Amino acid sequence: MRELATAKRPLVIGIGGGGDVVGALAVAEHCRLFHGASPIVGGVAWERVVVDPEPGPRPAAEIDNALLLAPGVLAASGDTVIRASGIPFAESRVAGMLGVQTVLVDVTIGPRAIADGLETAAETMGCDLIVFLDVGGDALAHGDEAGLGSPLCDAVLLAAADLLAERGVAVLGAVFGIGCDGELTPTEVLARLAEVGRVDGLAGAVGLTPEVATLLEQAVEVVPTEASAQAVRAFRGVSGEVPIRDGRRTVLLSPLAAVTFFFLVPAAVRSAARLALAVRDAADLDEANAILRSLGVRTELDWETEHRQQTD
Repeated sequence: MRELATAKRPLVIGIGGGGDVVGALAVAEHCRLFHGASPIVGGVAWERVVVDPEPGPRPAAEIDNALLLAPGVLAASGDTVIRASGIPFAESRVAGMLGVQTVLVDVTIGPRAIADGLETAAETMGCDLIVFLDVGGDALAHGDEAGLGSPLCDAVLLAAADLLAERGVAVLGAVFGIGCDGELTPTEVLARLAEVGRVDGLAGAVGLTPEVATLLEQAVEVVPTEASAQAVRAFRGVSGEVPIRDGRRTVLLSPLAAVTFFFLVPAAVRSAARLALAVRDAADLDEANAILRSLGVRTELDWETEHRQQTD
């Protein structure tokens, strides 16, 4: 697609927290290898409880050894950690592996403040495109899907992307590893993508290549992630039902999981991505979470908070 092919300095952000930065790395490396770009990769400062047992994301004030690029947006190195625990972020691990800085986004500040920060940071870094990438496809969820488990972070970041698009900032949405997080099924994700397509919102697709897959396999060795790893396994020929999350979820793998689909953010937010539209005006993460709860949607913040209460 034209946006990806012509970008000289794309910023590719994994929008779901945890290991989504590995999926973002797939698109960044594609841009580097096949379009001669100098990409920057990033993600959200929200690790899964198996890495960071403290519920919720980490705000910028709780992050050490990072450079503040703009309010809510930081540059991370291999030494960037959570202040209280010394735990590194997935983005820190990728930075250490690549020997470059990555970007960390503070999702606690809400869509509008995130958009403000990313706009400023992108200008500072000379970025001409921001790709908002979700691993699995739940960013396009309606909210009533049986397996939906982590819609909040995706919705807030996609809402920020929509606000940026409204300002004329070049943005692109992406789904990497269809169904690989065990939330929406591949059939559900394809139905949501078709919904976006019906409003002329699909922008193209690219598949993994041997070179990109090899880099992702190296990343999976240093970043705790199951969802992004499944896309690489699919590229290597694994197919059928595969258990993840200690058997709590099952992923249906096929070569389709090795394809990244791109979409126009405004079209997606006004069609399939109903949750992003719902939280677009939320003042912060807590308000966004309350909005989703009012719609009957249980979020990853709810789950992590309840999990901590049960284990204390």
